[in-house]
Amino acid sequence: GTGVNYGKTFQDITDLINNTFIQTEFGIAIGPENSGKVILTGDLTEGRVTKIFRSVDFGKSFVTSELPFHPLMQIAYNPRDSNILMVYSINYDLWLSEDFGANWRKIHETVCLVKWGMDDTIFLTTNPNGSCSDRGTLELRKSLDYGKTFKTIGSRIYSFGLGGRFVFASGSKRMIHVSVDQGETWDMAQLPTVGHEQFYSILAANYDMVFMHVDEPGDSGIGTIYVSDDRGTVFSKSLERHLYTTTGGDTDFTNITSLRGVYMTSVLAVDGSVQTVITFNQGGEWQPLQRPWNGVCDSTTEYPNKCSLHIHASYSISMKLNVPVQPLSEPNAVGLILAHGSVGGAVSVLSPDVYVSDDGGYTWFQALKGPHHYAILDSGGLLVAVEHNPSHPISQIKFSTDEGQCWHVHNFTDDPMYFTGLASEPGARSMNVSLWGYRETVLNQYWVSVTVDFRHLLSRDCQENDYIQWLAHSSDISDPTDGCMLGYKERFLRLRKDSVCWNGRDYLVTKEPTTCPCTLTDFQCDFGFYHAENSSVCVEQPDLIGHSLEFCLHGRKEQLQTSGYRKIPGDHCEGGITPERKEIDLSKKCVSNLTRSHFLLFPPPLISLFFKHTKTIIQDKKQNRNILRVSHFNNHTTKRLLNLLLFFVCFIFFRERE
Repeated sequence: GTGVNYGKTFQDITDLINNTFIQTEFGIAIGPENSGKVILTGDLTEGRVTKIFRSVDFGKSFVTSELPFHPLMQIAYNPRDSNILMVYSINYDLWLSEDFGANWRKIHETVCLVKWGMDDTIFLTTNPNGSCSDRGTLELRKSLDYGKTFKTIGSRIYSFGLGGRFVFASGSKRMIHVSVDQGETWDMAQLPTVGHEQFYSILAANYDMVFMHVDEPGDSGIGTIYVSDDRGTVFSKSLERHLYTTTGGDTDFTNITSLRGVYMTSVLAVDGSVQTVITFNQGGEWQPLQRPWNGVCDSTTEYPNKCSLHIHASYSISMKLNVPVQPLSEPNAVGLILAHGSVGGAVSVLSPDVYVSDDGGYTWFQALKGPHHYAILDSGGLLVAVEHNPSHPISQIKFSTDEGQCWHVHNFTDDPMYFTGLASEPGARSMNVSLWGYRETVLNQYWVSVTVDFRHLLSRDCQENDYIQWLAHSSDISDPTDGCMLGYKERFLRLRKDSVCWNGRDYLVTKEPTTCPCTLTDFQCDFGFYHAENSSVCVEQPDLIGHSLEFCLHGRKEQLQTSGYRKIPGDHCEGGITPERKEIDLSKKCVSNLTRSHFLLFPPPLISLFFKHTKTIIQDKKQNRNILRVSHFNNHTTKRLLNLLLFFVCFIFFRERE
């Protein structure tokens, strides 16, 4: 069925698609943003021909088309033009439509992986020998004209990935290749090499930079986060002992979208406990979360003076803790974060509470006792939450109009139901939220959906005097650099907490940027340097003291002369402190040329993980501490040997070629 009134009512459309069964795994493809486009793919068992049902009016009416192939994946819309569709078949042929699925043409054979890139570009891997199973022999190709022509941009590829303006490809056992011009030229990422049982993973990428996780040797479940320069090639160490486990990837790495430069993740302490850290300057520095002003520290905490907030995310959910949802933030709800957490020395195995930050993670308070499902509505003007209690039926929803400080209760039904989920329109602009669950009778159970419309609650439109100026990243108003982050300040207009009004669907975030003078906080540690503990000062890696720093860039061997700092990508500071840094061309070739096959032997995956292990929650009964531990991880500190960095790889290549 379909619903066009935010889930208040649903219309049975079975007759509109001729009672056809829909593909279970990828049968519904919804168009980007508010295009109104929907494609339903019929199940192959319905007949010899696969049918699709196309709608341009949110499912009110459908046009039927027959496909000249059987699809193997969900139909992929071009992000820039929802009339352009792409899908590959069970024979691994790639098909494209330029008229919203009415007509299709085959544009490539033996396609192993395909993705839409920037500016209508199609990237794919293929095997000229006809098999995708031998992934180390794949070719990476791209098309700029919807498949009429293709250009090979890499050979002997294992896999590729896209992030921001960066294209990544893995081929050699020792390196990742990076391109910032859509694959026309490649550089080798200056990262530690990994063995067969290790992996790289792109945690996040934007227009300016990349967060890359590099796995530690052995079945440790941890690795090191490296952050790139604006070319995506020279990486510096950002965070050690980063928790990243299991095939498929349990990592708590979270982009806080409600405030620029903020990311949150978990580290594995030497004692095996899991602890939360946060960065406000895009990986330049990491620190524990502040203790909530109304949070009570776990009485079993070993060091009460080190009590802080620890957030539950993917790892806790994978461990089957009582955590129903991930941390939540929205770009149009400035500064707001909702998350489950515990206060103590580490993540606790006890039932968590809901904590809220209204300043992008600097300060927190306990908003709700016990686990809840939650959602952000009306661009942060309204928060809603439903208690997570699968064993008892519920009839109430909680809501807040002051960013979680005070909560009210609304009875949404006289007939309680067993609650299973909360859904709201993506984008956090809606005033409606749907609750899903089931009710029981003597003989059976039946599913129900209840939609609550809060528009009558916020009946008044917000006016100019309902908003107040707020300086992001502010900590000391007497400091002239207060609020400077990544080189500039941002002042936002935010809704007053005591204003009960409707932001509206057309609400736009109003911000005023101001450039700041450069300080050391605008710089990351350069190649071969790292942050001294609890300090913003960068010191030289002990292994490299007295050595010249050499690396490969644009096909040349470069020597780096640096005071240990380089500007954080995306930082806009001007003047002030400018540490000396220059790259000297040594002219000796060390190229990354993905079209020359002898450079790409024995390829590992770029983002795939190789190791498997079991995980165990244990309670530390010896010390009676309720912390989440990883029982079998290797807790000895592995000394990082930076001579594994790429200038040694270059040296190996030179020896092989001479």
